[in-house]
Amino acid sequence: MYFPCNNCFCHTKNQVMKNILVIGSGLSGIGASKLAKSKGHHVILTDSKKINSNVKEFLNSVNISFEEENHSYKNLEWADEIIISPGISKNTDYVKLAIEKKVPIISEIEFASRFTNKPIIAVTGTNGKTTTCSLLYYILKNAKLNPRLCGNIGVSFSEVLASNPGDVYVLEVSSFQLENILKFKPNISILLNLTSDHLDRYNNNKEYYFDTKMLIQKNQNEKDFFIYSNEDNNINSRISNSSKQKLHSFGNLNNSKNTSAWVDGNQLIIKNNKNLFTMLLHEMALQGKHNIYNSMAAGIASKILGVSNDVLRMSLINFKGVEHRLEKVLKLDGRVFINDSKATNCNAVYFALESIKSPIVWICGGIDKGNNYDQLNNLVKDKVHTIVVMGKSSKKIINHFKEIVPNIINVDNMQTAVSQAYRLGKNGDSILLSPACSSFDQFQNYEERGRVFKECVFSL
Repeated sequence: MYFPCNNCFCHTKNQVMKNILVIGSGLSGIGASKLAKSKGHHVILTDSKKINSNVKEFLNSVNISFEEENHSYKNLEWADEIIISPGISKNTDYVKLAIEKKVPIISEIEFASRFTNKPIIAVTGTNGKTTTCSLLYYILKNAKLNPRLCGNIGVSFSEVLASNPGDVYVLEVSSFQLENILKFKPNISILLNLTSDHLDRYNNNKEYYFDTKMLIQKNQNEKDFFIYSNEDNNINSRISNSSKQKLHSFGNLNNSKNTSAWVDGNQLIIKNNKNLFTMLLHEMALQGKHNIYNSMAAGIASKILGVSNDVLRMSLINFKGVEHRLEKVLKLDGRVFINDSKATNCNAVYFALESIKSPIVWICGGIDKGNNYDQLNNLVKDKVHTIVVMGKSSKKIINHFKEIVPNIINVDNMQTAVSQAYRLGKNGDSILLSPACSSFDQFQNYEERGRVFKECVFSL
């Protein structure tokens, strides 16, 4: 399928050189610096913390100036435009000062999108982003469409454009990235769901968080596509009747006139124009209601891009899933260890608990992001006989569940958590790491937390 150019910036021949200030030396900041430099812009990278030595070596090698452990005022005077990394809040003093000085601030995905005229599929939502993006990438790769997987999933959009461009881009996009877009316009936008998350960053304002997620489709026009869940009231209430783009929903066939994917009995059905793709649910690699919905969203996007039914079916059968998301690690003495470290909010934990049929020993905890644990009460009562909790939010979790689960223990580290879960588990139990919290009190990220969990399991 042909897609028009995303915006007028992709033709860079006549683009004016700018002074670009990049805030943050993480993956997004490095990628943006690299891309900006390659396009002839003057670049300075600034970080309030110490910059990794490997990063400094790279910046020096490409003649990019940087400052660390400081944000200088003079750089705000110098900058024509600021690219802000997702981890940097608008509420930091330096960003507030930039706003006061009226220096344009954009996200890394906004900047990167200026330099391609290839199709962009952007995926967001509170849960399921990584699974949906990974599945969609797998489908498009099998269809030989030369896709690239990037964004909030490990490699920045800018890095890919600078080093390894493709013919179609699958972007995992967070609310932190969407906060600072101006003209970012995916050809296909996917919004999976909206539930409370990151409320610690947004001052417990869930409406602001929901509205930020909706920005993924704000710049789309009549030639673009918006794929969304018609069973999510937070999404439905925000869809404008005057939406210009082509709407494709998934979920309940009776919930909207533009439903393009649904379940009928034991079959998945995807409608593309007048053609139907059907597949038995038990044939699909991804199981559980939430994963069926992720597959629906990826399937709709695939059909828009012209993927054949045979390739789509084969891909949905053979997809191996995502590391740290309901990943079966080991079966030991009748106990199945499951790594769901990516579950950093209650909604993700809900899906995990719902999908597991056996009795559960639940390992959880970390830094609470403004969680309301009430939504888990019934599932925890029915399925969890033991909770092993760790991290800064232990007290809140213990206080909430102590009347629901009598057996709760508090531990200091992952090794103890795994050994205690094994001791307290029984033959036929699932031992589930599904933290409901971020990892940053004890780990660099959820990936490290998941890897440590697996190491501890294999050391039993």
